[in-house]
Amino acid sequence: MEGDAVSEEQKTLFDAQPDENRPPNVYELRQERRRERLLDAAERAKQSAEDHRQTADRMASVIPFGQPILIGHYSEGPDRRYRARIHGHMGKWIAETHRAEELEQKAASVGKGGVSSDDPDAMGKLQKQLAGLEALQERMKAANKIIRQSLTDEQKVEQLEALGLSRAHAWQALKPDFCGRVGFPDYALQNNSSNMRRIRQRIEQLEQRGQQTADPQPITGEGFQITEGSADNRILITFPNKPPQVTREMLRRNGWKWSPTRTAWVRMATDAGRVSAQYMAQRLAAVSRESQQTDFDNDSGK
Repeated sequence: MEGDAVSEEQKTLFDAQPDENRPPNVYELRQERRRERLLDAAERAKQSAEDHRQTADRMASVIPFGQPILIGHYSEGPDRRYRARIHGHMGKWIAETHRAEELEQKAASVGKGGVSSDDPDAMGKLQKQLAGLEALQERMKAANKIIRQSLTDEQKVEQLEALGLSRAHAWQALKPDFCGRVGFPDYALQNNSSNMRRIRQRIEQLEQRGQQTADPQPITGEGFQITEGSADNRILITFPNKPPQVTREMLRRNGWKWSPTRTAWVRMATDAGRVSAQYMAQRLAAVSRESQQTDFDNDSGK
């Protein structure tokens, strides 16, 4: 069976959308506010782009069509600067237009990246996904069994429809693909099985996190502190003052992001995040020792 049919069958079973009969939870409200902020920023960028475009058009309209710069004339300098300003507005128009498009794309992707561990309903949504994938796996196996039976195509289609496939997908399942395979190919079953295994692992991780009674002890070093909050699902690195540029670049290279609301550098509280936190504690301690040694050498040289 072709991949499009497989994807369509999966799509109907495995999307974990919020239940329309319940109000959105705190995480979903936060995602909705983020989407609205991005859309508002996109509108401001569009308006800024339009303002720059109108300014460039208005400024360019006073230059006669085909009028060259008069080389050596007293007006050459002012004319070049005037045209450079027009060019600058046009460049800002293009840049703001691209920025508006990027913000709209970000807004459209909010909440579409799967089930987040920050979602208080993540366990229920993952269990719903898992149930859908398990049902899909059984349907694909049952469909392949029907297709292998000695029945007429019409009889096979009727039984496939009874499984829940649409008539169009049922007929499509009987058509060989480019490799001559009919029904749901092995890779579809294997990929679906891998997705089930991945979701089971995530459910186990959430269960373990739910059983955690206390947050890990903070790591305190010279000029920094690393803490983990289970409620926030984040690992935080805080500094008493703004760290140097080299430290900020090191944090970014290792996946840490600055959070203005938390006034800290943060990562998700995952196994990878904890490993990175241990590594950053060592690196920050080493940077602190190097800085102290440099200060000592400078004092000794005076």
